[in-house]
This record gives sequence, structure tokens and C-alpha cells, in this order.
Amino acid sequence: MQIDLTPIQAVAQRVEVIGRAVLVQADCRDVLPVLPKVDACVTDPPYGINAARDRNSEKWGWRDYGNGEWDLVRPDADVMALVLQAGNRSIVWGGNYFPDILPPMPKAKWLVWDKGQEGFSLADCEFAWCSFEGAIRRINYARSKAMQDGKQHPTQKSLTVMKWSIDQLPNPNAHTILDPFMGSGTTGVAAVQMGRDFIGIEREERYFEIACRRIEQAQRQGDLFIGDAA
Repeated sequence: MQIDLTPIQAVAQRVEVIGRAVLVQADCRDVLPVLPKVDACVTDPPYGINAARDRNSEKWGWRDYGNGEWDLVRPDADVMALVLQAGNRSIVWGGNYFPDILPPMPKAKWLVWDKGQEGFSLADCEFAWCSFEGAIRRINYARSKAMQDGKQHPTQKSLTVMKWSIDQLPNPNAHTILDPFMGSGTTGVAAVQMGRDFIGIEREERYFEIACRRIEQAQRQGDLFIGDAA
């Protein structure tokens, strides 16, 4: 990836280049203004629904990841504007939680992850808003499959779901994928395994370290499946 790291390094705590991926430990509010525009932003930001409040019991397969405030605050309008400006196209998971700060698009494409569960303590489905028009698309992928390899982050997205998300972009040749809320790096693993360049931003050191390990492993293994945890 041809990118000038100097302005990024000036605002970041740490920058790692791993093959086709540039990983940045920093607050995305500091990094996004100095990034060149990318082909697509595919991200899963905090929804701000205080999910930890109802998910503190291991009987539901949830455990305390050491920060009970991870989902108290969603990105505000200014942050979301930076996110949408960063890519020529955007896919924002949890878009239904941001109706007041996402641009009104009557014909916006929506993606639906059907988790194959009903009446569970979590949502049966999750929705992603797209900055481009198109028919609603759904993927059926059981949450139980996504849980098989355990979780390394409070919010879980399946690697299969994130690869499918990238496939929904209207430009099949979108070379560079950005995730400003990288977490433990699933979007980056998906991008690398699909032969794309990736830029990921994560402010929490513990998740940044996990993302570095997972994406490095993805680089080594090429297109082999390396795990379906968020």
C-alpha cells in the first residue's frame, strides 16, 4: 500500500505495517482528518445501547472484557461525518441506531445478518446501512457458528459476515478498505484474505494487539480460514 505515514504517525500512539495492512493505535477522530480518501469504509462502531448492562452473565456466553463502558456512547454526528467522508463508499453496521446522524437516503441499500436465533437476549438480526443504493440483502449465518472459536471483543461480527459485507460494495475492485473502529481486527482479516489493502484504527491497546496478531496470521495463511471471532 502506497500511503504517507508521516501525518498518521504524528497523531497516533503506534503504527504497524503488516503486509497490505496499516494498523493505527489512536482515536479515529485524530486520524481520519489526515488520511487520504479510500475506496470503502466498512465498520461496526459502538451502537451506544449499553449492551453490557444486560450481558453480564456467562450463562448467555458473555463475559466481562474489562471495560463495562464499551457500549455506553455511540459516535456523535461529527465523528460519523468524518467516517463517511473517509471512503468513496461506506457500510456502517448498526446503522439503524444512527438514524439522526446518517444522511437520509430513501433508496439506501441495507444489509441484514440473520443470526438464526429467535427470542434470545440479543437481537435476532443486525443491520448495516450503506451509502449507496440497492436492494436489501440478507445473509443467514448462525450466531452459534460465529461463537465456535470464542470471542476476543465484546461485539461480535463473523468473519464470514464481514467478507460478505465487502462483497456487497458496488465496486468489486475496491482495493483499500478502512475500519475506523477496528476492534480485534475482523474487517482487516476479511480484507486481507480477499486480497485487499486495509487501514484499521483502534484506540484500545489490548484490542489493537489482538488485531495485529490476527492480521499477521491472515497474511501468513493467505486465503485460509483463520477463525470466525470478532
